[in-house]
Formats: sequence, C-alpha cells, structure tokens
Amino acid sequence: MVKIDPISFTKLKEKLSLPKPWDSIVIFLLNILIAIPTFLIVHHNIIEFNWPINLDRIFIFIGILILIQLILRTLKTIIVICIFFYIITLIYGTLFGEYGFQRVFEDYRSMIYSMQEDPHPQDLIISKLLPFPNKSKIIDAVNFTNPKVRNFALYATTKHFKDIKGHAKDRKLIQCFAVFKEIKQRWNYVNDPKGQEYIAAASESIQHFSGDCDDHAILMSACIKAIGGTPRIIHTGGHMYPEMLIGDKNDLETAVYLIKEVLFVEESKNKEIHYHIDERGKIWLNLDYTAKFPGGPFMKEEILGELTFN
Repeated sequence: MVKIDPISFTKLKEKLSLPKPWDSIVIFLLNILIAIPTFLIVHHNIIEFNWPINLDRIFIFIGILILIQLILRTLKTIIVICIFFYIITLIYGTLFGEYGFQRVFEDYRSMIYSMQEDPHPQDLIISKLLPFPNKSKIIDAVNFTNPKVRNFALYATTKHFKDIKGHAKDRKLIQCFAVFKEIKQRWNYVNDPKGQEYIAAASESIQHFSGDCDDHAILMSACIKAIGGTPRIIHTGGHMYPEMLIGDKNDLETAVYLIKEVLFVEESKNKEIHYHIDERGKIWLNLDYTAKFPGGPFMKEEILGELTFN
C-alpha cells in the first residue's frame, strides 16, 4: 500500500495554490458565474412570497452565494487547478481553434438570457450536458463533400423551384427547400436491423432513399450543407430529426412567406410553421421526414441534444 507523505502533499498544495488575495478573487468570480444560473433555476421552481421589493428573492440569491462560496473554498485547490487548465485550453482555442474566450462569453450570455425567459431553465443546462448518441458516427456520416451527395443536392435544385422569379436574394433558402421537397418525395422509412443501431452515411442513403429517422436526418443535413445551408440534428430520445438555420425574425417572415405563398401553398394551407429559437436567438426550421412542408409539425418537439454543422 502506497503511503503519501503529508509534508510532501502540503508542499505540493502550496505550489498549486494562488497567492492571496487572488485565490479569493478567483473563487468569488466563479461563485458569481455559478450562482446566477442556479438562482434562475430556483426562482422559476419555487413560489413567490410577494415580499416588498422582492426581498424573498434577494435572500434566496444571498443564500445561494454563501452556500456556493463555502463549497468552492472547501475544494479551492482542486478548482484552481481545473481553472488553470481550462484557461490554457481557451487560450489554445482562441489562437488556433474555433472555441475560445469570445465563444465562452457569448454562450454564457446567451444561456442566461434564455434561462430568464424559459419556465424550465434547468432543461437548457441538462440538454448541454447530455451526450449526443453516436455523435462521432453521425458526424462522419454527414459526408456533404461526397460527390454523390453534392450532385444529388444540385439535381434537386434544378428539378424544383428553379423558375421562381423575383426572389434572387433568397436563392439559397429556396434551393434548400428544393432539397427538402425532393427527399420528402422519395423517402421510404425502414427500421434498423433488430437489436442494432445502423448509421448510414448520406452517400449510402442516396442509393435507395430508405432508412430510419437518423438516416433521414443525416441525408437531409448533408444535402443542405452541400449547397451552403446550415443544418443541425436534434436528438429527442428515441427520435432524431433535422432542422435548418433560418436566421432572425425578419428571415423567418421571408421563409414563412415563401412556404405558404409561393412554394408549398397547398401543403401548408391553414397550417402553422414550426421552429425552435436557440439560446443565441437564432431560428431553426423543422425539416423532419414526418412534415409535408418545411416547418411542418414536430413529431417530437423536445430537445435533449443538438448537433450543428456550421
């Protein structure tokens, strides 16, 4: 049995500790960052006591601050080490990758904004923590650079809506809707082999246009991506479906007009357009195989995870 020298451990702990008062400052800042979303979750999930100037909420927030501060100070050495490596990772991401300090700031700000408006803010955090099933396989399967995928997407844009006049600025959106229409007309739902989760690449699904929901989501995402669109795949638990980035509210108005007045008039008559708004305020349109038009009804609206192909 290996024995740890308490003196050596103490020396190591001292080396890894931040000098005062920086250790307290870092712990307090981390406390604030954790306390704000924690308070929002508590605020939305307990009744309001209607005290003057919202004193009940003020006391709750102070209580959360004190509790988190005590926990963080107890685990101070471990937390400081984790923060150090996290900062190194963000520096690397800022210089050489896509995820750095700016993205962390934007994601945190967007999360707080969304949690303020969401009646179940804890769901936002849970959805970020849950693993996306078969993530690496699905990323590989969305092979939008494959010539077969690209050629099929191009074919769809020449078959549908090519002669629509007066919407030159909306060309990419219209072409993505053309891809949806062609896949919708061809898709044949077929289950995976019993007891197995078969992930078909987009280039494979093009051969027979058959498969289950994840195969459809992969093919749709690959074809949308192949012609310049931004797709994502939503995981709901037992179901996956694709969505397409529309943009802001003005872009949504354009998409709704094109769907209901120009491209899918009969299919969308007297029907609502279904979409999600993400934590950054961006709008994503439903493209599930169960929908007869872009923005058709969700088969399952919940989001347990999302995989975006920027």
